[in-house]
Amino acid sequence: MTTFPPTLFAGQHYAVLGLGRNGLPAVLALAQMGANVQAWDDGEAARAALAQQVAALPDEVQSRISCAPFNALTGFDGLVLSPGIPHVLPKPHPVALLAQQADVPVLSDAELLFQAVRRAGSKARFAGITGTNGKSTTTTLLAHILAQAGLPVAAGGNLGPAALALPLLPDNGVYVLEMSSYMLERLDTLHFTAACLLNLTPDHLDRHAGMPGYAKAKLRVFTHQTADDLAVIGVEDDFCRAIASTLRTTDTPCITIAGAPTHPAADLYGQDGSLWRNGQKLADIGPALPGSHNAQNAAAAFAMAEFLGVPAAAIASGLTSFPGLPHRQKIVATQNGIAFVDDSKATNADAASRALGCYEKVIWIAGGMAKDGGIASLVPYFPRIEHSFLIGRDAPQLAETLSAHNVPYTIVETLDRAVPAAFAQAVASATPVVLLSPACASFDQFTGFEARGQRFQALAADLADPHAAQTGKNG
Repeated sequence: MTTFPPTLFAGQHYAVLGLGRNGLPAVLALAQMGANVQAWDDGEAARAALAQQVAALPDEVQSRISCAPFNALTGFDGLVLSPGIPHVLPKPHPVALLAQQADVPVLSDAELLFQAVRRAGSKARFAGITGTNGKSTTTTLLAHILAQAGLPVAAGGNLGPAALALPLLPDNGVYVLEMSSYMLERLDTLHFTAACLLNLTPDHLDRHAGMPGYAKAKLRVFTHQTADDLAVIGVEDDFCRAIASTLRTTDTPCITIAGAPTHPAADLYGQDGSLWRNGQKLADIGPALPGSHNAQNAAAAFAMAEFLGVPAAAIASGLTSFPGLPHRQKIVATQNGIAFVDDSKATNADAASRALGCYEKVIWIAGGMAKDGGIASLVPYFPRIEHSFLIGRDAPQLAETLSAHNVPYTIVETLDRAVPAAFAQAVASATPVVLLSPACASFDQFTGFEARGQRFQALAADLADPHAAQTGKNG
């Protein structure tokens, strides 16, 4: 691994709007690769963070960065928009309209990473992973398997770190990128040697004009693939099954995956805690990957790693040694025989269903900012819920659904109240699991799902610390 040459983008001019997790690294990387960059963020704190980072750069690089609002984009080679800023729907940002008027492409930082790698002369391969759920686990798992096998690897994208914060890899290296629909709709030349679409359920519909537009954006992960590449697709939902049928008619080899045996059978599938192909066991799935949804994630990682040249035995070793991801169905504390499971990453109902399906009886902590449809799709899992403690802005909406199906619940408003109440209920009802799987976004009360999960962990740890309880450590 090494840094990129300092003249890769010499003479080019880029605009960057939004100086968060993706935008700030994009500004710094593009300038360090020779480009002139004009950057802006409406937030004063974000602009101050940029100024602090720029001050630490060499004078020559500093001179290529300006921070100013945009009046026109004539003469720019590209606009890098923060993924959360729309360029088409539901309403294009004014700066995106400036780009359209000046015929300037709106690009993802992943696209610019690909261009930089190729300009630097590296033949490193790119693996792209998308889907409504499971992206982060599959991305991290594949990177873990590749690294364990001795391949140079860099993972990031929507998962983080940002694409343009990744190093230059040699020819035998692999970039493993988690790709959101927002990133995929802003690609131009990026070519994934191995690409995977895990699943499709309704999400971000306002940005894509409904499910057809959302599916179209996700399909872009397979753009530019040839007969020398690999397409991997889950077949556990109707949308992906239809896409798989279409992919089978192209020149690109296609492997179907599932978390359990399907009819017709997927090429790779999970069963009894293992991965199987054509009735033959391939590998055990490690303890950090519970549930059929994680078996599908493991199948995706196996198929891609195998295509990228990793021996089956090394893949099997990587599956069992994988430590798991924070805030993805992770046991973070055990008290009085009750396991506290942090699944804060479950920001929609479909993601929460995967955790609820792993336990026969749970105390469920849910709530926040509900997505379209709320938790109606979780009705089949309601018999597993001994009691639910609801937090956040849309707790009353979730309560209405639970009440209609006679699921006991208490609106407690905050996580600080939910955790001790859930523990008390678990003890009283002999329920072995307290599950934080909110089925909602976190931004009403937290900066993100990570902060929500960290707070849950701290509260669960304090339950095991009598001194903390006595002194009011939680505030």
